[in-house]
Amino acid sequence: MKFFDEAKIEVIAGDGGNGVASFRREKFIPKGGPDGGDGGRGGSIYAVADRNLNTLIDFRYTRIFRAQRGENGRGSDRYGKGGEDMMLRMPVGSVISDLESGELVADLTHDGARALVARGGHGGLGNLHFKSSTNRTPRQCTPGEAGQRRELRLELKVLADVGLLGMPNAGKSTFIRSVSAARPKVADYPFTTLHPNLGVVRVDDSRSFVIADIPGLIEGAADGAGLGHRFLRHLARTRLLLHVVDIAPLDPDADPVHEAQAIVNELRNYDEALFLKPRWLVINKIDLLPENERAERVKAFIDRFGPTERHFTISAITGDGCRELTYAIMEHVDAQRAIDEPNTETTADSDENADS
Repeated sequence: MKFFDEAKIEVIAGDGGNGVASFRREKFIPKGGPDGGDGGRGGSIYAVADRNLNTLIDFRYTRIFRAQRGENGRGSDRYGKGGEDMMLRMPVGSVISDLESGELVADLTHDGARALVARGGHGGLGNLHFKSSTNRTPRQCTPGEAGQRRELRLELKVLADVGLLGMPNAGKSTFIRSVSAARPKVADYPFTTLHPNLGVVRVDDSRSFVIADIPGLIEGAADGAGLGHRFLRHLARTRLLLHVVDIAPLDPDADPVHEAQAIVNELRNYDEALFLKPRWLVINKIDLLPENERAERVKAFIDRFGPTERHFTISAITGDGCRELTYAIMEHVDAQRAIDEPNTETTADSDENADS
């Protein structure tokens, strides 16, 4: 299945049914009075988060979605049937915005989350609503209200605790294969990763975190070069970024420090909020260096690169250092979850108070 994380669709809610002007006509009841019923409500359109989906491919070719129209009212006090609501199932993490105004419509952050994206029109009133002591035979009725119609932009931002970033062939895919059951493509040429990959890293029976691997960045990515800039949005929800660096590139002219600093600059140019996220330096492919030179090469790299929050040296291919890194990540994620949970409860309480 191809991975699609962007789509543009048009949603058209159902129109309300028309009210009707009708009068009761039965034998021996010559003046039965008005009995025209109301029109039915038009169907609304909802977006629903479904954890069984992981791409927006369902909206790649089907672009227009119409909900059912409400039925017209009838005589004998019969109301029209309401139109059925339409449910658009989307992956968890989908962000929906109005294409014209740019207004955020919904952010589906958990499985089962539901948001109204187009409201169905109200049904029209039948003439039975217009009778009074002075108007015994009203002939007024109202048409149904038009359903809401809007164009929407869909964006998928995957939900992960940790995001990997780095140059192509830095070893990000090898690392995620080493610490999780995910099996992204690995090869000896750049841009083997063409779409985000998610892996669950299980530290023990009751503790785990989700890690996301996106295509590698290159210099100029913020201006559209390469592939990685298209997928940087998938790092927006992460609690921690791992900046993976190849300490022993095959190209003798390549400078690992320059490449690492280029990634940091691209991150700053793309999004300041993403740049300010906690970011750890992961120096990879340490197995390619002679054992007696490793400590000196790593120290020289750190001295030139500059201060960093934390740094780790690993070999993703052999697994050296990966266990220690995953345990450190788990501690950081646990601490962040403990901070976020009270805020979530407070927000929920505020929403309930506002509704009441």
